[in-house]
Amino acid sequence: MGRMEVNDTAAVAAVRAGDREAFRALVERHSRSIFRLAFRMTANESDAEEVVQETFLRAYRQIGKFEQRANFGTWLYRIATNCALDLLERRRHSQNDVPIVDDENERELPLSSSNPSPERLLYSNELRQRMSAAMSQLTAVERAAFVMRHVEGQSIEEISAILNVKEGAAKNTVFRAVQKLRRALEPAVRSVR
Repeated sequence: MGRMEVNDTAAVAAVRAGDREAFRALVERHSRSIFRLAFRMTANESDAEEVVQETFLRAYRQIGKFEQRANFGTWLYRIATNCALDLLERRRHSQNDVPIVDDENERELPLSSSNPSPERLLYSNELRQRMSAAMSQLTAVERAAFVMRHVEGQSIEEISAILNVKEGAAKNTVFRAVQKLRRALEPAVRSVR
């Protein structure tokens, strides 16, 4: 068992015994990774913050249901994923769709060259737009699985636990997402060759 798991286990036991400060430690330890996941799923900072708050609220309320033999981080990711999926579903009903890439934050990513050519900038912008459009074509579950696997680096086993599906289903979901993205991005990649 890793050090974080031991610390999480001790903190969960303390929370169950009524220690609110122990829950604060769990929030501090996991809030950044939960925010990253939520932001990548919702593409909106305020929505991601809402998901983080709802995740920890649900976790606090349901801490008695947490099984000590489970990994607390995985359990928390499952709650966060469900919160993000719930929010996306509510948004879908209230609006047409949620953009996946927040252009304002994407521009902050460093480019490999400190002085990229105008062609490079144009291509990067076009690729960003294509990626945003491609991500918006994924279902919420495909988007979640793709982000967890290829952005967060989660294993298929972890994704299946978080999404509460069998490993084969998690693997297929990631595969479908990758295939859809490849088809959508293929014209852009072909134009560079």
